[in-house]
Amino acid sequence: MVQRTEKSCNFAADFTKIIIMKKHNFYAGPSILPEYTKQKVAEAVLDFAGTGLSVMEVSHRGKEFVAVMDEAIALVKELLRVPDGYSVLFLQGGASLQFLMAPYNLFRTKVAYLNTGSWASKAMKEAKFFGEVIEVASSKDRNYNYLPKDYAVPTDVDYLHITTNNTIFGTELKSDPQVSVPIVADMSSDILSRPVDVKKYDLIYAGAQKNLGPSGATVVIVRDEALGKTGRQIPTMLDYQTHIKGESMFNTPATLPVFGCLQTLKWLKEQGGVEAIEKVNITKADTLYGELDRNKLFTPTVPAAEDRSRMNVTFVMAPGYEALEKEFLDFATAQGMVGLKGHRSVGGFRASLYNALPLQSVEALVSVMREFESKH
Repeated sequence: MVQRTEKSCNFAADFTKIIIMKKHNFYAGPSILPEYTKQKVAEAVLDFAGTGLSVMEVSHRGKEFVAVMDEAIALVKELLRVPDGYSVLFLQGGASLQFLMAPYNLFRTKVAYLNTGSWASKAMKEAKFFGEVIEVASSKDRNYNYLPKDYAVPTDVDYLHITTNNTIFGTELKSDPQVSVPIVADMSSDILSRPVDVKKYDLIYAGAQKNLGPSGATVVIVRDEALGKTGRQIPTMLDYQTHIKGESMFNTPATLPVFGCLQTLKWLKEQGGVEAIEKVNITKADTLYGELDRNKLFTPTVPAAEDRSRMNVTFVMAPGYEALEKEFLDFATAQGMVGLKGHRSVGGFRASLYNALPLQSVEALVSVMREFESKH
């Protein structure tokens, strides 16, 4: 066991050397994690909680991992100020499985969906298995480069489903919708980046791999009183009540990802919580959008400033400079900017500015853009 601990210390020292040489990571997901998270996960891979075993090889029902799960759930509740009457779960299957689980558990007569991008469309497709789905508004007509406004939500629907941040198209709902029906929200890419009034929601879900932890875990926040009212029989693994009763342990949880999520939650608390990180996120987004609005070579794909995502900044070469796209990508990559290539649905570039991305990385990207401008 002593030998194992020495290896752990050596590995941690080597890992520290690696992160000094890290590049500026703008990938949309899996994406950048806090150095704190990576360090703690690296240590736990070799020796978890002094057990002499890896976090990947201990029992999920052992006291050491149960403590991890309990603390992770408690920190989600604390950081998002989740009120009484809600359960927090760590599941698997990503947001894509939640597209199905949400209507399975909450759809009674009819539901409403706001279609703001690819993921919203996929969520709506799954809901149609259960009955009438009303598309209250869509921005598909302009390739989802804006957020619909002034739409009406029927008062007799079971819930309104929204996708708060659209990673592909670069739009974001930065406040809770003012509607008279319960809300279901996919917050995969902006969860914990801003305060949320949880009591307005029957369900919030988020894949971890964009703003919370390693891929493989999904966090779910569900109102307990909203469950058990559909009148349908729900398959065991798709029933939220199964996982509430099992305390996220009905089946073997994703132990390593959950441990990573816990470290990110601890890190976020040390930064001052959600309110503090929102200020940092605003500064990062303003810095990059400010350069995009100034630099003659580039243009944001989302024209309205109020619709622009703080998490995923999408942009293309300005008219007349389209031929420089590959040259800029190669130029930026050579200077340590990775993950900038835009999604094929939009083209151009995408810079993801999740919580863990430091302001210095955004400033480095701006510097690269200015240098490229001076060359042309």
